[in-house]
Amino acid sequence: QVHLVESGGGMVQAGGSLRLSCTTSARTFREYAMGWFRQAPGKGREFVAALNYNGATTYYADSVKGRFTISRDNSKNTVYLQMNSLKPEDTDAYYCAAGRLTSRAPHDYTYWGQGTRVTVSS
Repeated sequence: QVHLVESGGGMVQAGGSLRLSCTTSARTFREYAMGWFRQAPGKGREFVAALNYNGATTYYADSVKGRFTISRDNSKNTVYLQMNSLKPEDTDAYYCAAGRLTSRAPHDYTYWGQGTRVTVSS
């Protein structure tokens, strides 16, 4: 079992930055690919970024490429999402997820956090 806890969400003006963190106490963290997804009320989960177990392979949604950076520190059982040049359309609940595949598809992830809210004002 991998229990994930996100933090770092909040309210920021357009053009600003936030860093989301997702941590777990599971000793198996380093075995998992990690992903970040976001979801607006009434909509499905949208892929944001993912990286493999050692961080050597990363994927990004076109909408965030060049603005967001995903990284991980396996010594701290934590994955990060650095978000720069934020836009109002980035406003959403952000979720981290753990799975065996480095994937853009939500169904490839087994464990999910509870989410953290990001609000970008214009």
